[in-house]
Amino acid sequence: MTANVTIVGNLTRDPELRFTPSGAPVTTFGVAVNRRWQNRESQQWEESTSFFNVTCWRDLAQNVSESLEKGARVIVSGRLEQRSWETPDGERRSVVEIVADEVGPSLRWATAEITKNERRDGGDGGWGGGSSGRTVSNEPPPPAYDPAEEPF
Repeated sequence: MTANVTIVGNLTRDPELRFTPSGAPVTTFGVAVNRRWQNRESQQWEESTSFFNVTCWRDLAQNVSESLEKGARVIVSGRLEQRSWETPDGERRSVVEIVADEVGPSLRWATAEITKNERRDGGDGGWGGGSSGRTVSNEPPPPAYDPAEEPF
């Protein structure tokens, strides 16, 4: 069973591009998702932050690493996957990560310029290659924005 998820948040670190031994590009980055609401009983504002590790493959991996940086507000759509391993001390560890199908800048408080890339050689049919020309500016929210309002 695959769980599909979509999150909106800010990159907690610059995307890190690496390559598998077979040459496939893979990019990882972190996303912080903030939630703020007003407690109905106390009328006090409360907030919570969740942190997610995200992995991208192939053309998406290269486009993300060329386009985004720490602090950028993004929308990530993908699936949850659990990985398990054993430490050198013999302890079992596991982590749940998001394997992204799509990543894009959030346009709620920013604008972006999209430039379609040329095809990369040996790609999986997606677009990629070259400098993406994408820019994202994270401006503060407009004053009329109500943080208690849920976006979905």
